[in-house]
Amino acid sequence: MKKAKEEPKKKVKTETRVKAKVKAKPKAAVVKKVKAKVEARATVKPALKLEAPKAERPVPKPEVKTALKSEAKAPVVPPAPPAPPAPLVKKEPVKVSCKFPITLKDLAAKMSAKPNELIMKLMKLKVMATINQAVDFEVASLIAADYGYEFEKPLTREEEITKALDVEDKTKLISRAPVVTLMGHVDHGKTSLLDAIRKSRLAEKESGGITQHIGAYEVAVGKGHITFLDTPGHEAFTAMRARGAQATDIVILVVASDDGVMPQTKEAIDHARAANVPIVVALNKIDKPDANPDKVKKQLMDIGLMTEDWGGKTIAVGVSAKTGQGIDELLEMLILESEMLELKADPTRAAKGVIIEGKLSKGGGPIATVLVQKGTLRPGDTVVAGRHYGKVRAMISDLGHRINEALPSKPVEILGLAGVPEAGDIFFVVPDEKAAREIVNRRQDEAKATHMQPVKRITLEELSQQVKEGKAKELKIIVKADVQGSVEALEQSLKGLETKDIKLDVIHSGVGSINESDIMLAAASNAIIIGFHADLTPEAAPKAKLEEVDVRLYRIIYEAISDVRSAMEGMLEPTISEVFVGRADVRQVFKVTKAGTIAGCFLAKGKAIRGASCRLWREKDKVFEGKISSLKRFKEDVKEVAEGFECGISLDNFNDVKVGDVIEIFELKKTARKL
Repeated sequence: MKKAKEEPKKKVKTETRVKAKVKAKPKAAVVKKVKAKVEARATVKPALKLEAPKAERPVPKPEVKTALKSEAKAPVVPPAPPAPPAPLVKKEPVKVSCKFPITLKDLAAKMSAKPNELIMKLMKLKVMATINQAVDFEVASLIAADYGYEFEKPLTREEEITKALDVEDKTKLISRAPVVTLMGHVDHGKTSLLDAIRKSRLAEKESGGITQHIGAYEVAVGKGHITFLDTPGHEAFTAMRARGAQATDIVILVVASDDGVMPQTKEAIDHARAANVPIVVALNKIDKPDANPDKVKKQLMDIGLMTEDWGGKTIAVGVSAKTGQGIDELLEMLILESEMLELKADPTRAAKGVIIEGKLSKGGGPIATVLVQKGTLRPGDTVVAGRHYGKVRAMISDLGHRINEALPSKPVEILGLAGVPEAGDIFFVVPDEKAAREIVNRRQDEAKATHMQPVKRITLEELSQQVKEGKAKELKIIVKADVQGSVEALEQSLKGLETKDIKLDVIHSGVGSINESDIMLAAASNAIIIGFHADLTPEAAPKAKLEEVDVRLYRIIYEAISDVRSAMEGMLEPTISEVFVGRADVRQVFKVTKAGTIAGCFLAKGKAIRGASCRLWREKDKVFEGKISSLKRFKEDVKEVAEGFECGISLDNFNDVKVGDVIEIFELKKTARKL
């Protein structure tokens, strides 16, 4: 080893000696040349050192060191936690619209599916079809969900037309005249006031000074117009509401200044409020010596209608139908109220509106008084109204003149319908008679199928079901009693049942028998009627049956309150609580070819019930929650197994059961909430 180490040293010395010999060889001239080259090189090198190397050398070295350091530290940084799994978003089905019936070939193309697949799926549903066979909407909907599609139900001809009529072009909307209804107590001067407004003698033509039929009249006010509906006893107003029509924008409540608030006055207020229509009070007969408008305003305040000069929001104007006093001011207030309501309509479209009244003329056939609400009606238009249709042969204004067009808020009589429509029917213009016939035939078929039954009204028993369907938690009631004290006591007791969850609204109350007006108000507002020592009038009883209004008659006030309380408790969502049923310990696991996994269990506590809800626990982890699909004692199927017995339990669509697992059995119990 020593010799090996010494050899390189000897070589180095030899090399040094060789170099020394080489250095000693050159002559003086050669040495001078070499020195000159070295000196010349030395004069250039300093400049090179100053310009580049100083700037270049330090830069790469620190970078390398830093990189090395960072590489050394990198493993110390803890790894980032895994990203949480993205939440499962339920994919909404793609909505597709197409005309039905449709062939299976075209249906497959719509859903990007193979026709043969659709045929096989339909066969499983016991529907036999070929590739060129047409299927209807119901059959197509059966298989659409499997491919992530949902077919939109095709609209009927009527739905297509009415949907198009309901689309508003805001750029074409213009201001329209307000439609005003006069209401009030009998003989308080509704028709006389309207007569004074129209500057005509209509009141003289009416028998006994009491309006017999609804009229619709247009009155010019400055540069605009106001349309008036004269409604006898407000029954027709509410009857139209019951049929789904809302014709009135403003209600004029006519109250005689010498007579004051009467039962029908309060009734009219309740009808207007139920329709959510603003009220303007006309204090009529202000010219009489015994007129006392302040007394009337006090009476109105007592029933919840406060006028502006008494700190409320209701406009009240003193008028005289006899002298014309206050008429101009009343009209100005109506225009002001209508401006606040911002009433607008599109006159460029096909007409749509409501039937005010219908009658059969001896010479002219069926005549309908209509109020145009949208668009413009013209002679020659084909109109559908209720279960009748026809081409408009002529249009007559309220002044008896033939006219060629009726704009929004214009009342006109039309001739040309095949039958007499009912007040409250909606009318609309259709493209042609074929469309009109199709719509009317379908309506007549539906009427025959339902035996002309009216819309089902609310009852106390149906309130709970209504809530389950997602409807509003509100109970509307009409209260009638034999004396005012009973009315107030019952109304106060019922209002005391109201909670933050359920609103109880007494929309009308009064003394006396339950009459037709009460029935129609209940029908229009979907309310129930509670009578305390109050009976139905002979006319009201059949009307209640026809309209299917729920009328409850009581002799003991507690029973009325108890029934309403029960109904309201039924409206409350029940409290759902979990009740322990039993606990089973898994001691063995059996794999059965057809049945899957059966857990051999011992009922440690409670009982096991087939079909009951359960959870499977593995130590502290819940690995399954669902139902017990089968329960066995030995090889027999049983409904229930008691505590202390062994049994076989199969879980619904779950086979990963292990020895040592615990099956917890429970049930969900619904408890009715109390007020």
